[in-house]
Amino acid sequence: MKTLVSDLSTICERYRIGALYLFGSRAEEMRDKLLAQAPVAASPASDADVGVLPEKRIHLSHQDRVRLMADLEDLLDVGRVDLVVLPETSAFLAVEVISGEIVYDRNPDQTARYELYVLRRAGDLLPFERERVRMILREGAA
Repeated sequence: MKTLVSDLSTICERYRIGALYLFGSRAEEMRDKLLAQAPVAASPASDADVGVLPEKRIHLSHQDRVRLMADLEDLLDVGRVDLVVLPETSAFLAVEVISGEIVYDRNPDQTARYELYVLRRAGDLLPFERERVRMILREGAA
């Protein structure tokens, strides 16, 4: 019997995804649907936030991204997947993604090293981010 987890693995292998995360407001609900086969209220108008870590030296083309999003929309039964490709996003969004629910992990050691890298990078950039936000707020108050 084919399961959603095996379907997810097939999708990740097809696009050479090393790790896949669910994050955002529906992360736990989507995780339960995938891993526990728990019934989830169908809400095709809703979206799912998905972060992917491609395998080393793999770059997802625009075509691959669109196909991956369509495959995940079908699998998760949602109207839209908001896809974040981790190596291409800001350190702060990457922290939000890796703080979500990991539902596929081809190489746990490599994924753990990447997560540590993201946390270090965000920590290094935090003083600059605080200053940027302070400046934006100051300009908005003027």
